[in-house]
Amino acid sequence: MDRRFLIASGLAALGTSACTTTGSGNRVPPEPAAVGGPDTGPRNGPAPTYTSEELVNRVSDFLGVTAEAAGGAIERIFKDNGRPTGYIAGEEASGAITVGLKYGRGLLYMKDRPTMQTYWQGPTIGWDLGGNASRVFTLCYDLQYPDAIFRRFPGVEGSAYLVGGLGVNYARADGITLAPMRAGVGLRLGANIGYLSYSREQNAWPF
Repeated sequence: MDRRFLIASGLAALGTSACTTTGSGNRVPPEPAAVGGPDTGPRNGPAPTYTSEELVNRVSDFLGVTAEAAGGAIERIFKDNGRPTGYIAGEEASGAITVGLKYGRGLLYMKDRPTMQTYWQGPTIGWDLGGNASRVFTLCYDLQYPDAIFRRFPGVEGSAYLVGGLGVNYARADGITLAPMRAGVGLRLGANIGYLSYSREQNAWPF
């Protein structure tokens, strides 16, 4: 059997189990009763945005960091990109054998839209030996409607930085920018340049 297939299958299982809880035993927010729905497509007019004040406590509580750390990271991201139109609160698992694999799931939030479950997967290039699980809080820019998240987002080379104990890097596709924030063990999960493909269902094969 192809060695890459074995690696991908094993990490898919890792992603499924690791995305249930973090190392501290905290769970990802429960899935909404209704995922997606008829109101996830385009509308007339731009999507409403979030202010930094709306996001600081959410990032702090979700990632388990101080409000000061969350505020510093958000301030830097807002300086680069402005106000986001949505965010994803989720968790991911990653492991690497020269070429790594990353899997995650989370909930996409947009104002005046139904909360929607989304999954992501993709390869990374780096030295993350073994598997790790981490929470990730992703700000979404110029995402005008929920269904627009379902595409491949290449990492922006040279965009990774550390601020206030949080790791941030950017991924961009078709005018949409994603800015995931990670803390703790998650810092090294976001350091490698690859791509992430977002989908409605979890896929075992990320390539």
